[in-house]
Amino acid sequence: MFDGGMSISFHSPNCTSALPSSVKKTQILYGTRANPSVVVQSSSLSVQADESGNLPKSRKILGSGAALWRSNSPKSLLNQANTVGIIGGFSVSSTLNFLEKLVRWSTRDAEECPPFVVCSDPALNEELLFHTSFHSLQTKTAQSQLNHGLIVQNLRHKRTFLEQSGAGCIVMPCHISHAWYGEISEGCSIPFFHVGECVARELKEAKLKPLEAGSEVRIGVLAADANLSAGFYQEKLQSQGFEVVLPDKATMEHIIIPAIESLRQRDMEGAKNLLRIAIQVLLVRAVNAVIIASDDMQGVLPQDDPVLKKCIDPMDALARTTVQWATSKIKVHNRT
Repeated sequence: MFDGGMSISFHSPNCTSALPSSVKKTQILYGTRANPSVVVQSSSLSVQADESGNLPKSRKILGSGAALWRSNSPKSLLNQANTVGIIGGFSVSSTLNFLEKLVRWSTRDAEECPPFVVCSDPALNEELLFHTSFHSLQTKTAQSQLNHGLIVQNLRHKRTFLEQSGAGCIVMPCHISHAWYGEISEGCSIPFFHVGECVARELKEAKLKPLEAGSEVRIGVLAADANLSAGFYQEKLQSQGFEVVLPDKATMEHIIIPAIESLRQRDMEGAKNLLRIAIQVLLVRAVNAVIIASDDMQGVLPQDDPVLKKCIDPMDALARTTVQWATSKIKVHNRT
Protein backbone atom coordinates (compact mmCIF):
# COMPACT_ATOMS: atom_id res chain seq x y z
CA MET A 1 0.00 0.00 0.00
CA PHE A 2 2.80 2.44 0.80
CA ASP A 3 6.19 3.04 -0.75
CA GLY A 4 9.14 2.63 1.54
CA GLY A 5 10.80 0.24 3.90
CA MET A 6 7.72 -1.65 5.01
CA SER A 7 4.23 -2.40 3.79
CA ILE A 8 1.23 -1.67 5.96
CA SER A 9 -2.26 -2.97 5.43
CA PHE A 10 -4.48 -2.43 8.43
CA HIS A 11 -7.95 -3.32 7.26
CA SER A 12 -9.33 -6.71 8.14
CA PRO A 13 -12.76 -8.32 8.46
CA ASN A 14 -14.60 -7.44 11.63
CA CYS A 15 -15.46 -10.11 14.17
CA THR A 16 -19.17 -9.91 14.92
CA SER A 17 -20.15 -10.43 18.52
CA ALA A 18 -22.75 -13.08 19.22
CA LEU A 19 -23.53 -11.62 22.64
CA PRO A 20 -26.93 -9.91 22.97
CA SER A 21 -26.75 -6.20 23.70
CA SER A 22 -29.43 -6.58 26.34
CA VAL A 23 -27.14 -8.52 28.66
CA LYS A 24 -26.30 -6.17 31.54
CA LYS A 25 -23.36 -7.52 33.47
CA THR A 26 -19.69 -7.00 34.21
CA GLN A 27 -17.55 -9.79 32.88
CA ILE A 28 -13.95 -10.93 32.74
CA LEU A 29 -12.71 -12.72 29.65
CA TYR A 30 -9.69 -14.98 29.85
CA GLY A 31 -7.51 -16.32 27.05
CA THR A 32 -4.79 -18.93 27.51
CA ARG A 33 -2.07 -20.38 25.36
CA ALA A 34 -3.33 -23.92 25.75
CA ASN A 35 -5.43 -23.76 22.57
CA PRO A 36 -5.10 -20.76 20.22
CA SER A 37 -8.41 -21.64 18.60
CA VAL A 38 -10.22 -20.87 21.84
CA VAL A 39 -10.36 -17.09 21.68
CA VAL A 40 -12.58 -16.18 24.62
CA GLN A 41 -13.78 -17.88 27.75
CA SER A 42 -16.17 -15.88 29.90
CA SER A 43 -16.74 -16.05 33.64
CA SER A 44 -17.21 -14.01 36.80
CA LEU A 45 -20.51 -12.19 36.30
CA SER A 46 -20.64 -9.72 39.15
CA VAL A 47 -22.96 -6.80 38.46
CA GLN A 48 -26.60 -7.62 37.81
CA ALA A 49 -29.31 -5.49 36.22
CA ASP A 50 -32.61 -4.71 37.87
CA GLU A 51 -35.93 -5.80 36.39
CA SER A 52 -36.01 -2.87 33.97
CA GLY A 53 -32.59 -3.79 32.60
CA ASN A 54 -30.80 -0.88 34.31
CA LEU A 55 -27.92 -1.18 36.71
CA PRO A 56 -28.33 0.16 40.25
CA LYS A 57 -27.41 3.84 40.21
CA SER A 58 -24.98 3.61 43.12
CA ARG A 59 -22.93 0.96 41.28
CA LYS A 60 -23.42 2.02 37.68
CA ILE A 61 -20.03 3.65 37.13
CA LEU A 62 -17.54 3.17 39.93
CA GLY A 63 -19.33 0.43 41.83
CA SER A 64 -19.17 -2.13 39.05
CA GLY A 65 -15.41 -1.81 38.85
CA ALA A 66 -15.05 -2.00 42.63
CA ALA A 67 -17.21 -5.13 42.83
CA LEU A 68 -15.16 -6.68 40.06
CA TRP A 69 -11.95 -5.96 41.94
CA ARG A 70 -13.18 -7.40 45.24
CA SER A 71 -14.58 -10.70 44.04
CA ASN A 72 -12.84 -11.73 40.84
CA SER A 73 -9.06 -11.80 41.09
CA PRO A 74 -7.59 -14.59 38.89
CA LYS A 75 -4.11 -14.35 40.42
CA SER A 76 -3.27 -18.03 39.99
CA LEU A 77 -4.21 -18.02 36.29
CA LEU A 78 -2.06 -15.19 35.00
CA ASN A 79 1.53 -16.20 35.65
CA GLN A 80 3.02 -16.04 32.14
CA ALA A 81 5.43 -13.17 31.47
CA ASN A 82 3.72 -12.29 28.20
CA THR A 83 0.17 -11.95 29.59
CA VAL A 84 -1.79 -9.08 28.00
CA GLY A 85 -4.28 -7.04 30.04
CA ILE A 86 -7.11 -5.51 27.99
CA ILE A 87 -9.48 -2.76 29.14
CA GLY A 88 -12.59 -3.27 27.00
CA GLY A 89 -13.91 -0.76 24.51
CA PHE A 90 -17.22 1.08 24.60
CA SER A 91 -19.02 -1.96 23.18
CA VAL A 92 -18.59 -5.70 23.58
CA SER A 93 -18.32 -6.11 19.80
CA SER A 94 -15.44 -3.62 19.53
CA THR A 95 -13.61 -5.50 22.29
CA LEU A 96 -14.14 -8.82 20.52
CA ASN A 97 -12.98 -7.24 17.25
CA PHE A 98 -9.70 -6.36 18.93
CA LEU A 99 -9.36 -9.88 20.30
CA GLU A 100 -9.87 -11.22 16.78
CA LYS A 101 -7.06 -8.97 15.58
CA LEU A 102 -4.81 -10.07 18.46
CA VAL A 103 -5.37 -13.72 17.61
CA ARG A 104 -4.96 -13.17 13.87
CA TRP A 105 -1.72 -11.19 14.12
CA SER A 106 -0.35 -13.65 16.71
CA THR A 107 -1.06 -16.83 14.76
CA ARG A 108 -0.29 -15.72 11.20
CA ASP A 109 3.26 -17.18 11.52
CA ALA A 110 2.05 -20.38 13.22
CA GLU A 111 2.75 -18.84 16.63
CA GLU A 112 0.42 -19.09 19.60
CA CYS A 113 -1.77 -16.23 20.82
CA PRO A 114 -0.42 -14.75 24.07
CA PRO A 115 -2.50 -15.24 27.22
CA PHE A 116 -4.81 -12.36 27.99
CA VAL A 117 -7.38 -11.11 30.48
CA VAL A 118 -10.15 -8.70 29.49
CA CYS A 119 -12.24 -6.38 31.66
CA SER A 120 -15.49 -5.51 29.88
CA ASP A 121 -18.09 -3.40 31.67
CA PRO A 122 -21.43 -2.64 29.91
CA ALA A 123 -22.32 -0.06 32.59
CA LEU A 124 -19.20 1.92 31.73
CA ASN A 125 -19.87 1.38 28.03
CA GLU A 126 -23.09 3.39 28.31
CA GLU A 127 -21.18 6.35 29.73
CA LEU A 128 -18.52 6.12 27.02
CA LEU A 129 -21.25 6.02 24.40
CA PHE A 130 -22.65 9.26 25.85
CA HIS A 131 -19.26 10.93 25.42
CA THR A 132 -19.12 9.87 21.76
CA SER A 133 -22.32 11.75 21.01
CA PHE A 134 -21.85 14.72 18.67
CA HIS A 135 -24.41 16.83 20.48
CA SER A 136 -23.13 16.09 23.98
CA LEU A 137 -19.87 17.88 23.21
CA GLN A 138 -21.73 21.06 22.40
CA THR A 139 -23.95 20.93 25.50
CA LYS A 140 -21.67 19.64 28.25
CA THR A 141 -23.02 20.15 31.74
CA ALA A 142 -21.62 19.76 35.22
CA GLN A 143 -23.10 16.26 35.24
CA SER A 144 -21.08 15.21 32.18
CA GLN A 145 -17.96 16.62 33.81
CA LEU A 146 -18.74 14.52 36.90
CA ASN A 147 -19.24 11.48 34.68
CA HIS A 148 -15.80 12.12 33.19
CA GLY A 149 -14.24 11.86 36.63
CA LEU A 150 -16.14 8.67 37.43
CA ILE A 151 -15.21 7.14 34.08
CA VAL A 152 -11.51 7.81 34.66
CA GLN A 153 -11.72 6.41 38.19
CA ASN A 154 -13.49 3.30 36.87
CA LEU A 155 -10.89 2.76 34.17
CA ARG A 156 -8.07 3.24 36.68
CA HIS A 157 -9.66 0.54 38.88
CA LYS A 158 -9.67 -1.81 35.90
CA ARG A 159 -6.06 -0.95 35.10
CA THR A 160 -5.07 -1.70 38.69
CA PHE A 161 -7.01 -4.97 38.58
CA LEU A 162 -5.11 -6.06 35.46
CA GLU A 163 -1.76 -5.09 36.99
CA GLN A 164 -2.52 -7.02 40.19
CA SER A 165 -3.75 -10.01 38.16
CA GLY A 166 -0.35 -10.53 36.56
CA ALA A 167 -0.66 -8.74 33.21
CA GLY A 168 2.69 -7.72 31.76
CA CYS A 169 1.27 -4.97 29.56
CA ILE A 170 -2.05 -3.16 29.15
CA VAL A 171 -3.94 -2.07 26.05
CA MET A 172 -7.18 -0.14 25.73
CA PRO A 173 -8.84 -0.76 22.33
CA CYS A 174 -11.19 2.22 22.59
CA HIS A 175 -10.77 5.51 20.76
CA ILE A 176 -12.73 7.68 23.17
CA SER A 177 -11.06 6.24 26.30
CA HIS A 178 -7.72 7.46 24.96
CA ALA A 179 -8.96 11.01 25.53
CA TRP A 180 -8.09 10.31 29.19
CA TYR A 181 -5.07 8.08 28.57
CA GLY A 182 -2.77 10.29 30.64
CA GLU A 183 -4.99 10.10 33.72
CA ILE A 184 -5.70 6.38 33.32
CA SER A 185 -2.07 5.37 32.76
CA GLU A 186 -0.55 7.63 35.45
CA GLY A 187 1.45 5.52 37.87
CA CYS A 188 1.07 2.32 35.85
CA SER A 189 3.81 -0.16 36.74
CA ILE A 190 3.83 -1.98 33.36
CA PRO A 191 3.85 -0.90 29.69
CA PHE A 192 0.55 0.72 28.69
CA PHE A 193 0.42 1.04 24.92
CA HIS A 194 -1.22 4.10 23.33
CA VAL A 195 -3.08 3.41 20.08
CA GLY A 196 -2.05 6.78 18.62
CA GLU A 197 1.63 6.15 19.31
CA CYS A 198 1.38 2.67 17.77
CA VAL A 199 -0.10 3.84 14.48
CA ALA A 200 2.16 6.91 14.27
CA ARG A 201 5.25 4.76 14.83
CA GLU A 202 4.26 2.26 12.13
CA LEU A 203 3.60 5.06 9.64
CA LYS A 204 7.01 6.56 10.45
CA GLU A 205 8.70 3.19 9.91
CA ALA A 206 6.95 2.88 6.52
CA LYS A 207 9.12 5.78 5.22
CA LEU A 208 6.29 7.38 3.27
CA LYS A 209 6.99 10.00 0.63
CA PRO A 210 4.94 13.20 0.24
CA LEU A 211 2.40 13.16 -2.58
CA GLU A 212 3.08 16.84 -3.29
CA ALA A 213 6.56 18.23 -3.79
CA GLY A 214 7.78 20.47 -1.00
CA SER A 215 5.24 19.31 1.57
CA GLU A 216 5.33 17.00 4.55
CA VAL A 217 3.72 13.57 4.46
CA ARG A 218 0.03 14.11 5.13
CA ILE A 219 -2.19 11.74 7.11
CA GLY A 220 -5.95 12.18 7.27
CA VAL A 221 -7.92 11.42 10.42
CA LEU A 222 -11.59 10.56 10.08
CA ALA A 223 -13.53 10.23 13.32
CA ALA A 224 -16.52 11.31 15.29
CA ASP A 225 -16.25 14.82 16.67
CA ALA A 226 -15.60 13.49 20.16
CA ASN A 227 -12.41 11.80 18.99
CA LEU A 228 -11.22 14.81 17.01
CA SER A 229 -11.75 17.09 20.01
CA ALA A 230 -9.53 14.85 22.12
CA GLY A 231 -6.69 15.52 19.70
CA PHE A 232 -4.54 12.52 20.63
CA TYR A 233 -4.18 11.19 17.07
CA GLN A 234 -3.15 14.62 15.83
CA GLU A 235 -0.66 15.01 18.67
CA LYS A 236 0.98 11.61 18.16
CA LEU A 237 1.16 11.97 14.37
CA GLN A 238 2.58 15.48 14.53
CA SER A 239 5.22 14.31 17.01
CA GLN A 240 6.46 11.97 14.26
CA GLY A 241 6.65 14.80 11.72
CA PHE A 242 3.39 14.19 9.86
CA GLU A 243 1.02 16.90 8.69
CA VAL A 244 -2.46 15.97 9.94
CA VAL A 245 -5.47 16.68 7.74
CA LEU A 246 -8.89 16.77 9.41
CA PRO A 247 -12.36 17.12 7.89
CA ASP A 248 -13.53 20.73 7.80
CA LYS A 249 -16.69 21.93 9.51
CA ALA A 250 -18.83 21.52 6.40
CA THR A 251 -17.65 17.92 5.92
CA MET A 252 -18.40 17.12 9.54
CA GLU A 253 -21.87 18.66 9.45
CA HIS A 254 -23.02 17.48 6.01
CA ILE A 255 -21.20 14.18 5.51
CA ILE A 256 -19.74 12.55 8.65
CA ILE A 257 -22.53 13.30 11.13
CA PRO A 258 -25.22 12.21 8.62
CA ALA A 259 -23.18 9.05 7.94
CA ILE A 260 -23.21 8.13 11.64
CA GLU A 261 -26.91 8.95 11.87
CA SER A 262 -27.55 6.71 8.84
CA LEU A 263 -25.77 3.88 10.62
CA ARG A 264 -27.89 4.31 13.72
CA GLN A 265 -31.00 4.23 11.55
CA ARG A 266 -29.67 1.08 9.82
CA ASP A 267 -29.49 2.85 6.46
CA MET A 268 -26.35 1.02 5.34
CA GLU A 269 -26.41 2.22 1.73
CA GLY A 270 -26.64 5.83 2.83
CA ALA A 271 -23.83 5.32 5.35
CA LYS A 272 -21.60 3.66 2.73
CA ASN A 273 -22.08 6.45 0.21
CA LEU A 274 -21.42 9.18 2.76
CA LEU A 275 -18.35 7.43 4.18
CA ARG A 276 -16.86 7.03 0.70
CA ILE A 277 -17.37 10.74 0.10
CA ALA A 278 -15.77 11.64 3.44
CA ILE A 279 -12.69 9.52 2.64
CA GLN A 280 -12.43 10.99 -0.88
CA VAL A 281 -12.61 14.53 0.53
CA LEU A 282 -9.46 13.80 2.53
CA LEU A 283 -7.73 11.92 -0.30
CA VAL A 284 -8.05 14.85 -2.71
CA ARG A 285 -6.07 16.88 -0.17
CA ALA A 286 -3.04 14.70 -0.99
CA VAL A 287 -3.01 12.55 2.14
CA ASN A 288 -1.02 9.31 1.99
CA ALA A 289 -3.50 7.48 4.19
CA VAL A 290 -6.72 8.01 6.14
CA ILE A 291 -6.98 6.79 9.73
CA ILE A 292 -10.53 5.60 10.48
CA ALA A 293 -10.63 6.47 14.18
CA SER A 294 -14.20 5.38 14.83
CA ASP A 295 -15.67 2.00 15.69
CA ASP A 296 -18.93 3.07 14.04
CA MET A 297 -17.21 3.52 10.67
CA GLN A 298 -15.27 0.26 10.74
CA GLY A 299 -16.82 -2.50 8.65
CA VAL A 300 -19.23 -0.19 6.82
CA LEU A 301 -17.52 -0.51 3.45
CA PRO A 302 -16.96 -3.94 1.86
CA GLN A 303 -13.41 -5.24 2.11
CA ASP A 304 -12.89 -5.03 -1.66
CA ASP A 305 -13.85 -1.36 -1.82
CA PRO A 306 -10.95 0.50 -3.53
CA VAL A 307 -10.94 3.40 -1.06
CA LEU A 308 -10.08 1.04 1.80
CA LYS A 309 -6.63 0.51 0.27
CA LYS A 310 -5.79 3.97 1.60
CA CYS A 311 -7.43 3.50 5.00
CA ILE A 312 -5.98 2.41 8.33
CA ASP A 313 -7.67 0.78 11.31
CA PRO A 314 -5.56 1.93 14.31
CA MET A 315 -6.55 -1.13 16.32
CA ASP A 316 -4.52 -3.30 13.95
CA ALA A 317 -1.44 -1.25 14.86
CA LEU A 318 -2.26 -1.64 18.56
CA ALA A 319 -2.67 -5.42 18.12
CA ARG A 320 0.63 -5.70 16.23
CA THR A 321 2.48 -3.72 18.90
CA THR A 322 1.00 -5.99 21.55
CA VAL A 323 2.05 -9.13 19.67
CA GLN A 324 5.58 -7.77 19.19
CA TRP A 325 5.83 -7.08 22.92
CA ALA A 326 4.54 -10.56 23.81
CA THR A 327 6.96 -12.20 21.37
CA SER A 328 9.90 -10.28 22.82
CA LYS A 329 8.94 -11.36 26.35
CA ILE A 330 8.94 -15.01 25.29
CA LYS A 331 12.36 -14.65 23.64
CA VAL A 332 13.79 -13.10 26.80
CA HIS A 333 12.20 -15.85 28.89
CA ASN A 334 13.67 -18.57 26.66
CA ARG A 335 17.16 -17.11 26.97
CA THR A 336 17.06 -17.16 30.78
